[in-house]
Amino acid sequence: MRPYLFVVLFYGWTTLSGIFVLPFLLGPPGPILAYSRVWIRVSLWLLRVSVGISHRVIGTENIPTGPVMFAIKHQSAWDTLAINLIVRDAAIVLKRELTWIPLFGWCLLRSRQIAIDRSGGISALRGMVSAARAALTNGRPVIIYPEGTRVAPGDRAPYHAGVSALYEALNAPVVPVALNSGRFWPRRSLKLTPGIITIEFLPPLPAKMRRHDFLEALETAIETTSERLNQEITQTNVSMRG
Repeated sequence: MRPYLFVVLFYGWTTLSGIFVLPFLLGPPGPILAYSRVWIRVSLWLLRVSVGISHRVIGTENIPTGPVMFAIKHQSAWDTLAINLIVRDAAIVLKRELTWIPLFGWCLLRSRQIAIDRSGGISALRGMVSAARAALTNGRPVIIYPEGTRVAPGDRAPYHAGVSALYEALNAPVVPVALNSGRFWPRRSLKLTPGIITIEFLPPLPAKMRRHDFLEALETAIETTSERLNQEITQTNVSMRG
């Protein structure tokens, strides 16, 4: 019952927000980014009060100053919301289809997110690299989900070529980010479970590593830590039942 309450509240709040955001679509991206944080902040508050899902952030001391890219594990819709509050004014690599959603997609375009055509091949990679380079030049961090889609906890998906293409082109450190959000808000499901989501920022990988070494280090860091975070939930549940 509580997850359905959240859905009703979330879509009601989103509809109301869509009405108020319309004037911002005619102006610069700054106000849209600011308003989107209000929308996300209220949405996460609704998630907490209706379902009992909150979160904690650890490892922020691992975020370097200056140009940086974040490579984030993707398990849940929660990931795409909360990261905008944790990493401010980021340029996020996302699938182009999201920009086709009325109002929501328009906000993505006006806030200069990096929309890519996943079937576009080399030309899509070049466009992504160009947009990401421009974002870093303007002082915005870049965010990419290396798997390209939500993957259930415990499962593995290949890391796409986009993350290594950006790494080689941007000449910036990459911060691996692990999480366990899928244990509380599963993909394509309303089986929301109360608890505390953990998102952990890991030590950055330096620029100019060899491609193979970079991909291996990135995947090992993200997957090993995400699995540890999942196991911590299991152990906590067992201890509570005991």
